[in-house]
Amino acid sequence: MTADRPDVRTAVRAAAADFAAFSDTPMLDAELLMAHALGVDRTALLIDPARYGVPDDFAALVDRRRAQEPIAYIIGNRDFWTIRLMVGPGVLIPRADSETLIAVAVDALRHTPPSRILDLGTGPGTLLLAALDHWRRATGIGIERSTTARDYAQQNAAATGVGVRATIIDGDWTVPGWADDLGRFDLILANPPYVEQQAVLARQVADYEPAAALFAGPDGLDDYRRLMPAIPALLADGGIAIVEIGKDQAAAVSLMAAEFGMAPSVHRDLAGLDRAVLLARH
Repeated sequence: MTADRPDVRTAVRAAAADFAAFSDTPMLDAELLMAHALGVDRTALLIDPARYGVPDDFAALVDRRRAQEPIAYIIGNRDFWTIRLMVGPGVLIPRADSETLIAVAVDALRHTPPSRILDLGTGPGTLLLAALDHWRRATGIGIERSTTARDYAQQNAAATGVGVRATIIDGDWTVPGWADDLGRFDLILANPPYVEQQAVLARQVADYEPAAALFAGPDGLDDYRRLMPAIPALLADGGIAIVEIGKDQAAAVSLMAAEFGMAPSVHRDLAGLDRAVLLARH
């Protein structure tokens, strides 16, 4: 080690100090970047950091994060539920909050495993592939209008070992007739855009992630208005749908569901915020 080349622990601490101004997880961010630069798992880095030297490209990764580029884009992946998903620019990054939908589904279907699963707006395959990894005998369809996201979803399906059971198709629920030939499903999952058009988002979201996957009109409810009329006809007998919502949208989304003959129940995430609405036909 020299004066101008710190050891790994010092470099990680310095990067974390830089990230603290805008990140809720500055130390984790720095550790993930260092592990990525070293080509090792973060656990290996934490167990014995002294065995490594600071890679030449670590500074460039830190610069990207200083510009508030999302960690997932920089390292090229994000862990979700039991799987690791490849992600990059043009794709909505999976959030831990969305794992609430999978947890609710696992609990609701613990006695009746689903055979067919539909993921509406699958992005990089987030909900569909997590569900198929849990239910190993199920098949599923992921609908996605973004070519970039579909490409990632197909790569992730292959990488997670569920490729033969997952079908990723081009679909857009703003187009009439989008659901006509899909059939019926035991489980429908959806994380549609639900951010109000004028909402102010963190720079790492607003400057990098695709607006089309985030914003849904003045009240954030436009996509629920499009989806709710179609969901009852897509549900098999005894099937359920689970949709993600913003923290203040439970009442509005539940009311919409009831208008189309579905019984809603609201579920909270680990932070105690309303996060998912489970829908079943009366």
